[in-house]
Amino acid sequence: MSTGLRILIADDHAIVRRGLKDILEDEFADVFITEVKDGKELMKMTRTAEWDIVISDLTMPEPNGLEVIKLLKDEKPGLPVLILSMHPEDQYAIRVLRAGAAGYLCKESAGDELVKATRLILQGRKYITPSVAQKMAGQLTKDTSKQLHELLSDREYNVLKMIASGKTVSEIADLLNLSVGTISTYRSRILEKMQFKTNSELTHYAVQQGLV
Repeated sequence: MSTGLRILIADDHAIVRRGLKDILEDEFADVFITEVKDGKELMKMTRTAEWDIVISDLTMPEPNGLEVIKLLKDEKPGLPVLILSMHPEDQYAIRVLRAGAAGYLCKESAGDELVKATRLILQGRKYITPSVAQKMAGQLTKDTSKQLHELLSDREYNVLKMIASGKTVSEIADLLNLSVGTISTYRSRILEKMQFKTNSELTHYAVQQGLV
């Protein structure tokens, strides 16, 4: 393997991986980049080779980006992870950073910000946009007034968003490769934590909060 910069890119869309690779190869002269298509391949590569940074999609096949962060925190605590996502940063950025990621970048900004984010993280710093930093600071001063969806675990939050987008329990089970019973349990926990009774109440809340 090259002795230069080593980057592992994980995304289930080949065209996205190619675009990220092209941007990075144009900027870094001595760089070795490997692409993988899901969380399983990502974890395999981090266990068999050394990397300077992982750039991972948030919603790729299992394990997803959030779960990967937690796994790497245990197995490779010194390996920084930059999460890329199609979701607006106000939906996931703080969850991702709290889980241990070194940065969160919306895919629509990747063309302009990817190199900057990568350089900052390689320097041992975090990539946090001003709006996310402001929101995090606000949460520190208002920790006792969390929004309802912030009471949910990462998995419960994902299930909430899927329910609110109109997916059935069976469809969610298929997408997450879990049983219908497990998804039903998650739904029950979500309703209990948020003190709602129906899916329509969850959907109304999610729309109000801009989660879908």
